[in-house]
Amino acid sequence: MNTIGRNPNDPIENLAIGKIIEVDGSHVVAELDPAIQELSRIYAGETYPIGQFGSIIKIHFGRRLIYGYVGRLRMKAEYDKEIGLAVSATEDARIIEADLFGEAEWILDSSVNPPVWTLQFERGVSTFPLPQQTMYLTSSSELRFIYGHGKGAILEIGDHVGSAGAPCYADLNELLGKHTAILGSTGSGKSGAVAAILHSLREHGSKRKYPNWKPQIVILDPHNEYAVAFKDSKSLSTDANTLSLPYWLLSAQETFLLFIGKTEFVATSQTNIIKKALWESRKAGAEVLKLDANKVTIDSPIPYDLGLLIKNIEDDKNKISAASKQDSHNSILNKIEVLKNDDRMKFLMNPWDQKTDPFPKVISQFISNNSSISIIDLSGVPNEVAGIASAVIARTLFNFKIWQTAKERETNPILLICEEAHRYVPNRGEAQYEAAQEAIRRIAKEGRKYGLGLMLVSQRPSEVEETVLSQCNSWIVLRISNDTDREHVKSMLPDSLAGLTKVLSGLRRQEAIFVGQAAMLPSRIMIRHLDEDMLPRSHDIDFDKGWQTEPLNEETIKLIGNRWRFQEKAV
Repeated sequence: MNTIGRNPNDPIENLAIGKIIEVDGSHVVAELDPAIQELSRIYAGETYPIGQFGSIIKIHFGRRLIYGYVGRLRMKAEYDKEIGLAVSATEDARIIEADLFGEAEWILDSSVNPPVWTLQFERGVSTFPLPQQTMYLTSSSELRFIYGHGKGAILEIGDHVGSAGAPCYADLNELLGKHTAILGSTGSGKSGAVAAILHSLREHGSKRKYPNWKPQIVILDPHNEYAVAFKDSKSLSTDANTLSLPYWLLSAQETFLLFIGKTEFVATSQTNIIKKALWESRKAGAEVLKLDANKVTIDSPIPYDLGLLIKNIEDDKNKISAASKQDSHNSILNKIEVLKNDDRMKFLMNPWDQKTDPFPKVISQFISNNSSISIIDLSGVPNEVAGIASAVIARTLFNFKIWQTAKERETNPILLICEEAHRYVPNRGEAQYEAAQEAIRRIAKEGRKYGLGLMLVSQRPSEVEETVLSQCNSWIVLRISNDTDREHVKSMLPDSLAGLTKVLSGLRRQEAIFVGQAAMLPSRIMIRHLDEDMLPRSHDIDFDKGWQTEPLNEETIKLIGNRWRFQEKAV
């Protein structure tokens, strides 16, 4: 609202920057006023930069105001040469180019006392400016109307660049429910951006004075970064024996990958051996728990005795008389034995006690009222089963949502954050990641219908499974230095926004391009500042400080070596 005495429809001459010389559809070109010496203007004590990429200009057309994004600032001689004119411009003549995106009009609301001016803004352009009209910078009071005032299900995630501190709001339901990608090179601030969004989510309830606010968020954290930023969260890890992904929770496909292996040829005979033994074992487990064994399928998450599975495979093996035809059985039995004896696999291979039903406890690891954030530390998961582990978690969450009622889904939406997404859903056909790709791909395609949102975080967007990335309807793109990744991002954006990728290599840390359905408008923003104790753990090592200390002695090297040998991380 504007309660200033002046009519806000009147132009602010101090913010005039030049005259339009060309209108090409929604693209306009203006020549900057030669009197402008510095690329900024001051109005009402605030400094407004001129020509900043992504900043907003306006043109008065009667009572209508037409707004555009600045896309380019260059010398007029270069422009004249490009369009085939003789270069006659003076050396310092400059032009500014912008793309029109919306219109507005200030309306005086006399129903309140005192009367206030309100800007009625709408996307799209129906009125186009004419050559020789004046182009103006947009005042901060107007920018706050254009960007929104933070009413309703809105999340504040930062400030708009070049807008005198106008806050950037994201539509909460669009951001979470219709999937979001957070992309950027190493050191650009991806994890900080994720943390900023999560802190804003947790604060949302108290800011809105909700009597009850319990967001359900699950983070796949491959580097153990987030626990320090959310100290009251639930942390699940193999190192602390707090993560349990028992073998019986695996689907048939995941079981094949685990027990046959990613490097071997998955013969039909081997999958059939496991399929038959697995089905019989699940039915036996159902009978122990007094469940209807006739309704059990090969994928039902029914606990079963691993010893019984082995016995079923051995019994099937003994039906074959020729030892030369028992190789498939022996291969599977040997793989199971190796997994059982590997201490790193305890989170997968711990046996079932055959007394209680552990299923509710396993599920409650991820879905609980005690903490709004469950951080799954996958840094200790062996690389050969990392794909299976992430697949089990993603698929379990998705299946849990499928079997909820519509009312239960409405009261229990879940956000799954996939850090280093290129690691778990790579854009390549490795068998190791097959199950993870399938699970997260399904969430990307269907999760929104069931109340399961997906947030993909990656430093290499060109290496993320393309089907999954294309399902994201909102994008927060930080600095990207790699040409291939920039081109990949450009190919995923609508043609009208592809020009935003021009600035990606020059963005500051925590500065981003925010586009998509969750954004009020495509914007260049600074992610909100967080105190050090609210940020994920930084993995940047200070060489200058590190090399000022004494080198490691033999005793310390021995201590580190023992941690390595016994797979025990330092506390």
